[in-house]
Amino acid sequence: MGVSDAKTAQLAVVVALQGSKRRLRVGFNAKEQVVPSRHVELIYPQLSGSDQPTRLGVSPWSFDLKNLNQANPTRREWGQLWVLLSESSETIDLAGFAELACGSDEPIQRAVCWLALKTEQDLFRWKQGMIQPRSSTEIRQRRLERRKQSLQAHRSRLWIDQLKSRQPLDFSALDAGHQRWVLDLQSVVATETEPEDLNDELLLALKSARVAPERHELRSLLIDLDQWDPHQLSAMNGTTWSHGFCDVIVEQVNQLMADHEGPRPGDDKRVDLTGQTCFTIDDAETRDIDDAVALERCDDGTKRLWIHIADPGRLIDDDSLLDQEARRRGSSLYLSRGILPMFPSELSTGPFSLLAGQRNPAWSTWVELDADGDIADYGIQRSWVKPRYRLTYEDADELIDFAPPEDADLAELHALLERRRRWRVSQGALLMDLPEGRIRCRDEALSVQITEPGPARSMVAEAMILAGAVAARFGLDHDLALPYRSQLPADLPSPAQLEDLPEGAVRFAAIKRCLSRGLMGTQPAAHFSLGLPAYAQATSPIRRYGDLVVQRQIAAVIDGLEPRSEEDLQELLEQFDGAIREGISIAREDQRHWQQVWFEQHHDQSWNADFLRWLRPQDRLGLIRIESLAMDVAAECPPGSNPGDALVVTVRQVDSQRDQLLLFAAEA
Repeated sequence: MGVSDAKTAQLAVVVALQGSKRRLRVGFNAKEQVVPSRHVELIYPQLSGSDQPTRLGVSPWSFDLKNLNQANPTRREWGQLWVLLSESSETIDLAGFAELACGSDEPIQRAVCWLALKTEQDLFRWKQGMIQPRSSTEIRQRRLERRKQSLQAHRSRLWIDQLKSRQPLDFSALDAGHQRWVLDLQSVVATETEPEDLNDELLLALKSARVAPERHELRSLLIDLDQWDPHQLSAMNGTTWSHGFCDVIVEQVNQLMADHEGPRPGDDKRVDLTGQTCFTIDDAETRDIDDAVALERCDDGTKRLWIHIADPGRLIDDDSLLDQEARRRGSSLYLSRGILPMFPSELSTGPFSLLAGQRNPAWSTWVELDADGDIADYGIQRSWVKPRYRLTYEDADELIDFAPPEDADLAELHALLERRRRWRVSQGALLMDLPEGRIRCRDEALSVQITEPGPARSMVAEAMILAGAVAARFGLDHDLALPYRSQLPADLPSPAQLEDLPEGAVRFAAIKRCLSRGLMGTQPAAHFSLGLPAYAQATSPIRRYGDLVVQRQIAAVIDGLEPRSEEDLQELLEQFDGAIREGISIAREDQRHWQQVWFEQHHDQSWNADFLRWLRPQDRLGLIRIESLAMDVAAECPPGSNPGDALVVTVRQVDSQRDQLLLFAAEA
């Protein structure tokens, strides 16, 4: 007998019948099995007068595997038989087939023919005990299909080997199917699809390569295969930041770059301030320069502060494609590897910027302070400005410190803005200036960039806060809806409690934990930590969309036009506020990720730190400050730690690919 299923075909001897099933002894090892009768085929009947055989290898089946192999027809004999049967178009039974193929229909000849017919062969079709030659066309099709299957199996083996080796692969060298699988894996890692939605064959290949169909495991695999940037931020996936500016916007940018020097609406109302000595002060690498400061000495002896702000609205029409794209982004993103601008960089670093030695369009705010530092008078107007100097903060610090008689403007500006700063402190403003460390990655090299507070940074920051206070005052004076920034009052620790804490980061941590999150709305409200009755950010329209909205609202009032109503402005705020929060989330993930990468590279080091406060005391998780890095980070801290305690910090566990960082702090 022959017993077969979809995968195997074996010789067997029937031992007994059991209804619709048969008890068999299968193969030369006589393994006993009970199988359905439909899987059993008669090869050779029981010889009359002979004993019932109990297994293969005994009479009348007295042959073994070696005998079977020797009796097997050659490939040539097999082909000759196909030619013979094809010419006659005969359908023949197994006995006749064995007679023609082997010259005999003895049990061993029938057995070898049946086994050959049941294996993967192309020349003959076996159906219900009869054999028929296949047509030459069908044979070619079967061989072609088997060749395809063989190639596919080979590609699959290579693919699984590639997955197992986890070595970089060339995407362009992959076949279309495997390219599609790589793209599918990337889609899962980008959280656009779920792992269980992957192709069944791909899931089977992953299983063979021992890769769990989980997002972090697939991300790790793609990184090893060089098909995923190990530093790609998950928070950025699917956002407007995940792609550049579209071709239509690029065309508009090119047009604006060609036409920006031509006349634009409102230019005839600009005051020419190009003769004024004004300064831009920024970090050395800053290219989008959106503010400048100047000092005017009036004839009556008063001193007037000027704060000049870039005017991108001169070229960008409200609700144009460029404006809509800026609204979708909400702000520029400052990431460890560089800037993702709100406007295309050709504009933000070109005609939008206040470039030294060139005539630039601007919105200029002038302010006169009283003896205490409060706003005595102010004005806002369109202007042309021509910055004389492009200073770094270090350059400006020197001019402030030395105050050369021939160039004393910066020193006097600094003194005026310090007066303003003291006034805000008298109104309850909180000053918490500390060095701030950030991880930077340039050309794949990591470094810690520490921003030190200094006279120039303090002066510029105070000037920007003053400009925002003036914009809010303008809104109050004209009953104008603006994107006002506010902060609810906080119940701070008492002066005695703060006095008990070390100055600097420890004391500031106690204050910061009491502060509420800033709010944005269309009605003016007090800003607690700034010490202002009202405030509207207005000094970075190249980098923050809300600042551009402030300019447009003020421009409408000055030009005698109808500004956006409170209802319209609220709807607009809701559109870009979500983008701002999205950008904040991306920036936080970016800095967290690069911190992890940095600690991976320095995992064998230790750092001195100060304990700031508990985050989750039940988990021994506290907030510490590593002063040499100017960073506040979470760490596992000794039980009973108190603010100001000295600690030594080491890396216990870090894996930037799995978003894991555990720092361990011990008593110093």
